[in-house]
Amino acid sequence: MKFEYVLLGLLTRRPYSGYDLRKWLETEGQFLWARAHHSQIYRKLGQMEADGWVRHEVDLREGRPDAKVYRLTPLGHDVLLDWVRSPYEPPSRFQEIDFIARLSVTGPLDREAAIRLVDTELAHRREQIAANRGRDRTLHYEDPVPGLDQELDLEIHNALHRLGADAVDRWVAWLERTRSSLTEGKPLR
Repeated sequence: MKFEYVLLGLLTRRPYSGYDLRKWLETEGQFLWARAHHSQIYRKLGQMEADGWVRHEVDLREGRPDAKVYRLTPLGHDVLLDWVRSPYEPPSRFQEIDFIARLSVTGPLDREAAIRLVDTELAHRREQIAANRGRDRTLHYEDPVPGLDQELDLEIHNALHRLGADAVDRWVAWLERTRSSLTEGKPLR
C-alpha cells in the first residue's frame, strides 16, 4: 500500500499541516503506518500537491512559524475513491498494515467496498487455515549440530504454532464480527 492513501484518508476528515499529520500518525495512527518520518510526510504532500490531489493554504501563526495546511482536492478525493474501490490482494501474513490502513480509509467512504475488502481478507485467511492447520509439523533432523536440544526445539516449534493458530483464529473472528457489523449497519466492536 502506498503512504499517500493514508494521508489522503486523513485529509478526508479535516485539513492538516504536515506537523499535525506526523503527530497524529505517531499517536492515534500508530497502527496505520509505522514510523512515518516528517521528511517522508512533507515529500508525499509535495508530490500530491504537484499531482493536484491536495492544495495548501498558509496558516499565519503569531509568535511561531507559519504552517502549510493541506486540504483534499476533488481530484484527490476521486483518486482516493478509485483506490478504495480497487481490488485488494491479501498479503501472506495476516494483520498487515495494508489491510488495517485500507479498512480505516475505506469503511467511512464506501461501506460496500469495506465489506468486499473484509470478505476478501476473510476468504484468504480461511483458505490459509484450511491449507495449513492440519499439516504435518514433524521436525526432521539429519546430522544436527552438537548441543541442539531436539526436545526443546519441538516444544518451541509447537508452542509458536499454537500462538500463531490462536492469533489467526482471533483475527478471523474479528473479521467475521466486523463483516456482520458492516452488513447489518451496527456499531463495530
